[in-house]
Amino acid sequence: MAKVTKINHIAIAVNNIEESLAFWQGALGLSLSHIEDVPSQKASVAFIPTGDSEVELVRPTDETTGVAKFLKDRGPGMHHLCLEVDDIDGMLEQLKEKGVRLINETAQVLPGRKMAFIHPKSANGVLVELYQITE
Repeated sequence: MAKVTKINHIAIAVNNIEESLAFWQGALGLSLSHIEDVPSQKASVAFIPTGDSEVELVRPTDETTGVAKFLKDRGPGMHHLCLEVDDIDGMLEQLKEKGVRLINETAQVLPGRKMAFIHPKSANGVLVELYQITE
């Protein structure tokens, strides 16, 4: 049976990564690992390690994305919680069997990882990403 192994990251939608880092680095004293363009998600992401997990500051690079819509409708804030799993395909099957509403019926395969999203209506209003490291 597939299981959740840890919180991989918490993603925060932001309009400006550099301005947002003033809080995460300046006020909290966290260190920036790196900033990366993620073309598959049409976003720029700042990775801030926090122990075994990360805070990710996500800025959309295309106004048609879900993150861009989120920012327009709600403003900056927590966008999603990412749970790392040991078997994403097995987890998706388990969730389907339990009637959980999924955004992705099958995992998206990206270099070094697989990912899929659970619809917020099934998770108490929280967008949940499932993530499996494959390398």
